[in-house]
Amino acid sequence: MSQGTVQPPPTRVLRPRRSWLPPSPREVWDFRGLLVRFCARDITLRYRQTALGVVWVVLQPLLAAGILSFVFGSVAGLPPPAGIPYYVFSLVGTVAWTTFSQIATRGASSLVGNAAMVQKVFFPRILLPLSTALSTMVDVGISLVLLAVLLVVYGIAPGAAIVTFPVWLALFVALGLGLALAAGALMVRYRDVGFMLPVGVQFLLFLSPVAYTLASVPAGSRTLYELNPLAGLLEGLRWSVLGTSAPSAGLALYSIASTVVLFVIGLVTFHRLERGFADVI
Repeated sequence: MSQGTVQPPPTRVLRPRRSWLPPSPREVWDFRGLLVRFCARDITLRYRQTALGVVWVVLQPLLAAGILSFVFGSVAGLPPPAGIPYYVFSLVGTVAWTTFSQIATRGASSLVGNAAMVQKVFFPRILLPLSTALSTMVDVGISLVLLAVLLVVYGIAPGAAIVTFPVWLALFVALGLGLALAAGALMVRYRDVGFMLPVGVQFLLFLSPVAYTLASVPAGSRTLYELNPLAGLLEGLRWSVLGTSAPSAGLALYSIASTVVLFVIGLVTFHRLERGFADVI
């Protein structure tokens, strides 16, 4: 090489994906540091300038379980399974519901909430809903510790079915994330989704057996209830923790299959629309 010759700086060419398939997990792994930073930022912003700070992580599930116990246990008079305090029964359902609903609603708004970053910086856009899912799981983890303490206080010992608990919890995460990916991608172009999603999730709360068993639903409406994938997931998660009646094999398989299908639909929808995010957000 002759003296004085200057090598050109290295360049990286970015081309839009032409496949309908999502990118390789390796691409997300390469940006894992950014994913962690997004997650930490979400947690910090959520509780910044609040008087109680992270105490809300404990108060929210306790208050929600108390309200559901009062409405469905005292007002509606629905009985809990024998030997299980209604409050503990409601808390298990509340933790599961919170996992799904918070991932879905927070993840769906993550792209629009970071519009400037989406327009100007290159990174896998899926990191934004993934980071909200991770930050939500921090809250869920604290709620699970609280639930474990209450189980000890009330003398409730989970049976062998507890080994399936991580599977049921992962299915709630997958269902919430699938909804977040599809709704978030559509929200970039249609802001109406941002108004419709919270209302839809709120209605879904009362159409899901969060604070009551599926057996409490009238027989004539039970088939319609079982079309909701959350019904089988809630029954399965409570069975794993509290030893209540296990969901039927058909209901469990339907809920699991529906969750996987909805997650794949959300993933494909997100990556089909991803290339236009920066132009229309």
